[in-house]
Amino acid sequence: MKATKNWKTRAVLAASLGACLLAVQAPATAQQAPWPDKPITMVVPYSAGGPTDVVARMLAIPMGKSLGQTVIVENTVGAGGTIAPGRVAKAAPNGYTILIHHMGMATAPALYKKLSYDPLKDFEYVGQVMDVPMTLLSRKDFPANNFQELLAYVKANKDKVTLANAGIGAVSQLCGMLFAHQIGVQLTTVPYKGAGPALNDVMGGQVDLVCDQTTQTAPVIKDGNRVKVFGVTTPKRLSSMPNIPTLDEQGLKGFDVKVWHGIYAPKGTPPAVMQKLNTALRAALQDDMVKHRFAELSTEAVPMDKVTPEALRTHLAAETEKWGKVIRAAGVQAD
Repeated sequence: MKATKNWKTRAVLAASLGACLLAVQAPATAQQAPWPDKPITMVVPYSAGGPTDVVARMLAIPMGKSLGQTVIVENTVGAGGTIAPGRVAKAAPNGYTILIHHMGMATAPALYKKLSYDPLKDFEYVGQVMDVPMTLLSRKDFPANNFQELLAYVKANKDKVTLANAGIGAVSQLCGMLFAHQIGVQLTTVPYKGAGPALNDVMGGQVDLVCDQTTQTAPVIKDGNRVKVFGVTTPKRLSSMPNIPTLDEQGLKGFDVKVWHGIYAPKGTPPAVMQKLNTALRAALQDDMVKHRFAELSTEAVPMDKVTPEALRTHLAAETEKWGKVIRAAGVQAD
């Protein structure tokens, strides 16, 4: 009897020990689950249909394919594109919430006295995406038919001329601001909640001018019947639209505005997760369909040596310094 009792005691102890080991091992097993094991949200700071949204949706499918999970594009609009970065900066650093943003990441510190985030301290960097040229457009029935006529009309009518933009802090606002500053005329700016609505009102004849990215304007320009185009903002003509002269060659010397995009994650996101995100971005930028769509929109991906965390971090720091000087010199504030 005594031996039987001891055997039962040992069995109970062994079972208890096994249960304890399983309890200890369970969290470790959960932590080792492969990432990602659920959809990833890519947050866009601007409205659906706008240039940055277009880029995000082009990348989402091939990135998702590479990661083995759906990448959901979510528009978080407001405060000149600063709400979305603030949200992502405060998100759990697990790689399931990421941000795609353009050069607004570099201009926000100079435009806003109080930001809920620091672009250079509160993020991990996935990599650069693309550089997008911009174009200066007008409504179809605008009186001017070429750039010199545009300058003459604007200087004669000044603040009677309306200039649309996608909101305070948007690249279209910065481009328009530089255009007005360089020609020495104060125009009446009309801010919208996104580039899509701004361009729609130019096409509809409610506003005179807009300066916006080719990801938004190229299809409209190629249509040939809805707007007039007066120039591109890059130093060289675009190979996809070689007949459109640059603003630089038409007299605005040194006029050079390109819109760069990058992808970010919350600070503290694990290196292994960042590596997978970077690999997925690189794969997406080399996807044939993405290359084709970029070409249609008169842009292209940056070289692969720029699709790195280090390259994006360095570029962001340089652009923050560059645009900070421009914005402070112009005395522009968004708050």
